[in-house]
Amino acid sequence: MPYPEGHKLKVRGKIIESAAQAFRTNGIRDISLPFIMKGAGLTHGGFYSHFDNKEQLVAEACRYAIGDTIAYLREAAENAKGDPKIHAVIDYYLSQSHRDRTEMGCILPALSSEISRSSEEVRDVYTQELERMIQFIADVAGIDIATGSALLSTMVGTLVLARSVNDPALSDSLLASGKRQAKELIAS
Repeated sequence: MPYPEGHKLKVRGKIIESAAQAFRTNGIRDISLPFIMKGAGLTHGGFYSHFDNKEQLVAEACRYAIGDTIAYLREAAENAKGDPKIHAVIDYYLSQSHRDRTEMGCILPALSSEISRSSEEVRDVYTQELERMIQFIADVAGIDIATGSALLSTMVGTLVLARSVNDPALSDSLLASGKRQAKELIAS
């Protein structure tokens, strides 16, 4: 009996989602294909009917994860009351919840250090997705691309540091300082 129409695409989507979640939490190098496939509820044997290699999956997971993050940030902006919409985006991005839920968080802080050692295919997709994220930030804030780049860099750097320390008070302080600096950046 044949699979229903769209089945292969749906399965591919589950694999990409599982990979994005795993890469966000553990990086690329420490995650195996069997782990990703298990997270998708599948066996390792089926991987190569969907992807040529792990690099292709990493590229697709980056694309998926950035789209996911933009969707969350867009929702925060749309639900903003009072403050400029970009303040809601900054507050969401530099929140304790975003810091603590790495599996659902932005992939930029999770993978930036590994991407520089990845294939050109992965680096090309990552670059395109980073540019898409910068454009989103600039559009929401009503700022130019250069300022959007600086704003996103401030936010990503803050999140990296806040996730890196084992002192909860310091981590919270980093988030608060990052929020303040990010908001001052767009106010000037």
